[in-house]
Amino acid sequence: MKQTIDKFFTLAELLPRLAADRDAGRRIVFTNGCFDVVHVGHVRLLETAKSEGDVLVVAINSDASVKRLGKGDDRPIHNEAERAELLSAFSAVDYVLVFEEDTPLVAVTAVQPDVLVKGGDWGVGEIVGAEVVEARGGYVVRVNLVPGRSTTNLVNKVRSI
Repeated sequence: MKQTIDKFFTLAELLPRLAADRDAGRRIVFTNGCFDVVHVGHVRLLETAKSEGDVLVVAINSDASVKRLGKGDDRPIHNEAERAELLSAFSAVDYVLVFEEDTPLVAVTAVQPDVLVKGGDWGVGEIVGAEVVEARGGYVVRVNLVPGRSTTNLVNKVRSI
């Protein structure tokens, strides 16, 4: 992926920046997802996540990872470069990274956030990386979903038109 976005970093590039943020006393918040078709639920998740700390890291599934998640043969709708650029446009987002794995565990373990934020559709025991964050004294926040707003619902609605 061509790096044209000033908030987009590889994990290796991001870690020194986060170390500097930590040294400056900033609280690191982490959230992740596909963010394939951004909707109001995503906006509220990002805003809530940012309110939990000083620096928000958003990790997005790579295109290959989205396909492996079984979201459908035509997903992602927007490729990872476009999704990274779109998320970078939000003032709440400080850093965007793409992860290749099926889960963000490698990224969470490397980033070592103080706060992990996920949508309320994830059960407490299902949130990948929660144990990593809690083991270092951090906490997990689950954000309520916006009723009727999900990427799958939006994609299905557009297909029916």
